[in-house]
Amino acid sequence: MSEEFNLVKELALILISAGLFTVISKALKQPLILGYIVAGFVVGPHLGLFPGFSGSETVHQWSELGIIFMLFSLGLEFSFKKLFKIGSSALTVAVAQFLGMFTLGFVVGSALSWTMMESIFLGAMMSMSSTAIIIKAYSDMGMKNCSHAPLVFGALVFQDMIAVLLLVLLSTLAISDKFAGSEMILGLAKLAFFLLLWFIVGIYLIPTLLKKASAYLNDEILLIIALGMCFGMVTLANLAGFSSALGAFVIGSLLSETLQGEHIHKLTQSIKDMFSAIFFVSVGMMVDPQIIAQYWQIILLLTVVAMLGIVLFATSGALIAGQGLERSVLCGFSLAQLGEFSFIIASLGFSMGVLREFIYPVIVAVSVITTFTTPYMIKAGQPVYRLLVRIIPENRLKKLDKVHNKETANTQAERKEWKLLIRSYALRIVLYGVILSAILMGSEMWLDGFIGQLVPESWSETVKNIITVSVTLIVMLPFLVGISFMGKQVSQSSRKLIKEKTSNYWPILSLSLFRLFIAIAFVVAAISSHFNLSYWTIVLIVIFGLSFFFIARKQMKLFSTIERRFIENFNFKDEYTRKMTPVGTAVNDKLSNFDIHTQIFTMSADSTFVGQKLKDLPFRNDLHINIVRIIRGHRSIYVPSGNECLYPFDQLVVVGTSAQLSQFETIFQQEQNCTADSNASNSEFKLEPILLQQDSYLTGKKLSGIDMRSYGCMVISIIRDGKVSTNPSPDTVFAQGDIVWLAGEKSACEWWK
Repeated sequence: MSEEFNLVKELALILISAGLFTVISKALKQPLILGYIVAGFVVGPHLGLFPGFSGSETVHQWSELGIIFMLFSLGLEFSFKKLFKIGSSALTVAVAQFLGMFTLGFVVGSALSWTMMESIFLGAMMSMSSTAIIIKAYSDMGMKNCSHAPLVFGALVFQDMIAVLLLVLLSTLAISDKFAGSEMILGLAKLAFFLLLWFIVGIYLIPTLLKKASAYLNDEILLIIALGMCFGMVTLANLAGFSSALGAFVIGSLLSETLQGEHIHKLTQSIKDMFSAIFFVSVGMMVDPQIIAQYWQIILLLTVVAMLGIVLFATSGALIAGQGLERSVLCGFSLAQLGEFSFIIASLGFSMGVLREFIYPVIVAVSVITTFTTPYMIKAGQPVYRLLVRIIPENRLKKLDKVHNKETANTQAERKEWKLLIRSYALRIVLYGVILSAILMGSEMWLDGFIGQLVPESWSETVKNIITVSVTLIVMLPFLVGISFMGKQVSQSSRKLIKEKTSNYWPILSLSLFRLFIAIAFVVAAISSHFNLSYWTIVLIVIFGLSFFFIARKQMKLFSTIERRFIENFNFKDEYTRKMTPVGTAVNDKLSNFDIHTQIFTMSADSTFVGQKLKDLPFRNDLHINIVRIIRGHRSIYVPSGNECLYPFDQLVVVGTSAQLSQFETIFQQEQNCTADSNASNSEFKLEPILLQQDSYLTGKKLSGIDMRSYGCMVISIIRDGKVSTNPSPDTVFAQGDIVWLAGEKSACEWWK
């Protein structure tokens, strides 16, 4: 019982201190993260203000739940589609930061006379920014809709993937003391395989299941299902050798493609806030003042190197990716801190005996300091950009912000069509290849044993192998067809290219044959895993496979159903959103490269804006925002005129920059709150009984003959001879001895006594 009580006591101390210091942070207009970390430092074991408090292992485990929920929430807001859309740019930023900071960290470690292994680990620790801290900072500062936010979040996701590979590589290095490139390649291939497999299966199953169960889903059931999926994917990720955070992000991204994604995000928000608070407090608890005092020079050096280096390399990576100067600078300044993966890498090196004891608290101190500076670095991005605009020559600025293209229109069209064709080919090969590989792996791991248990022991091994291979090929058949034949996009692009140039026929035919041979290779792999195949047997399989696919290519209804369901699930939310919010969708599609967004505001019945015409309000002239749509019940008013009046519960679709929308939201909320306060009644509400005497005003009178309501009072019930009559009828006549319960304003009720 004492251990459970200690846990409750420590959690109480953590949450109370977190609440106290976040109130102070809010009062000082500082980010909440700083309040959490200061709270952890104050109640932590190193300061000694609370003897006996150590921050138990269970509390640290709960803080890990904070990371899981933060990554789950990020996935719900940042789907795979968004990641694919900015994938190359975000990957360039992540790789540039990793390579630059890894090299810089190694050089600094060597200059400090650290060992080779310590320098390698230092480079790895300094190359990772904090996903959790940046998400929290962007949320507190209202910057999640900024134009550069998807680039920052995408880079963080790719950094987490790089960190997973680093853990594999560094573990091998620490054990063998030599570089193992093959381990890194295998780790990367394994990561890509599982990500694609989870994505394919998740997109096919999750939206379908939620749609079928939608009639039975309330908030409670939806919350339970979402949390179950989250922890289930975290478990799968751990079993596959990946981080819990990665699993949480993946399932969040999959759920974001469903119609329930936004609602799930709202339902889990409060849970995420609580556990993330515990996480940040636990980070503050790791700050050791003695270590900081002893190694303050190294801590200061690493802090400066980390902040300046990340800004330089991340900004350079974004510029290389063609993101323009402003977005690149803002991205670089946002990433300027060390993250939670630095702790994990440091603890790995310490547990394997390749790092000295002081390095772990030093890295924690650097991370905490850079966490403190994160909000200020994010805010410093704009002033630095404006300074660079004044310093950099105009012709150089144009080169940074402009993409030159001197190709002719025909060349561009043909190149674009080839790009679509190659991408479609590659996508089909990769997606179906992952599924087929998973089926082969499942056949080897489970099907052999399952078939062996089903069939009689007297059957020969050859018969068992024939059954296993047959079942495997039957399951693989629709996906073999998918990898072999052209989809809609491939067919359209092929026809256009052949029509443009007849010479394009041969390379397109070569690509088609290449896909057929890949499909046949999977068939050969399935058969050869149970039988020894000779050269001539393989040739016969190839001939049979080519003949089968050319003859049966029009008889593939099963495959068409599977692929159609996947595509419908993948695009369902976008199509639904496009139908329900055409303005916002159009703005996001056409102006995604600019800081222009849409946001919906609901008009409160208490707002002073109600009843006023748009032309009389300061929306357009002072705030520079546009109201492009008013949703009023089932009616939509597009591009409303200045004479349009606003009514209670109108939904305003507003277009503007992030700063403009933030300013409008502040004024909008202030108007709602101030009006609600000013309209609050000063009169006290009263519910009290009165006993009617012979000379009472009400005695002998009929209820319908007394206009009580016009005086702000009403009769709730009458007690007569011990019987209660609630909401009496208008024909009721009051009598001496009645106990009449009156409700209304105090002054009005007093008058009737």
